[in-house]
Amino acid sequence: MGESARWVFGYGSLLWRPDFPHRERVVACLPGMSRRFWQGSPDHRGAPAAPGRVVTLARDPDALCWGSAYRVDPAEWHGVQALLDARESGGFERLELEVAFADGQRGARALVYVAPPGNPNFLGPAPLTAMAEQVRRARGRSGTNAEYVMRLAAALRAQDAEDEHVFALAERVGSE
Repeated sequence: MGESARWVFGYGSLLWRPDFPHRERVVACLPGMSRRFWQGSPDHRGAPAAPGRVVTLARDPDALCWGSAYRVDPAEWHGVQALLDARESGGFERLELEVAFADGQRGARALVYVAPPGNPNFLGPAPLTAMAEQVRRARGRSGTNAEYVMRLAAALRAQDAEDEHVFALAERVGSE
């Protein structure tokens, strides 16, 4: 029997723009993780002098971070990983974590990109008003930071996922 398919878990822009070959997409979650706008983006959603804010994961034993798991064929795996390594640069690290599928019938280990504290672009927490102001001003080669926030909120709503942090920032960004 050949090598089985591998999984990639997306919780940020991979929700609306995976841009890599995959055989299946399923709603999944990462137990014990919270999505937070604590990572600076000096390229895709900001500039070096004015970074935007994108999501990373923070350990939180009571949380569930909902997103999507993408099944990738073994023959495509190394190409997909190289593409994601280039896309998820600027402080993100590859981890392999256990994801739970929404259907409850299965789970799997998945490749997940996380930007830990201490990386050169880590911004950490800030008051919601300050984050919203930073997001409204930031723009990078992939577009505005406000678009990123609003598309993430829309993608989560489309899969009926709750995320108070994302929704609060989206509301604040969209209100002005």
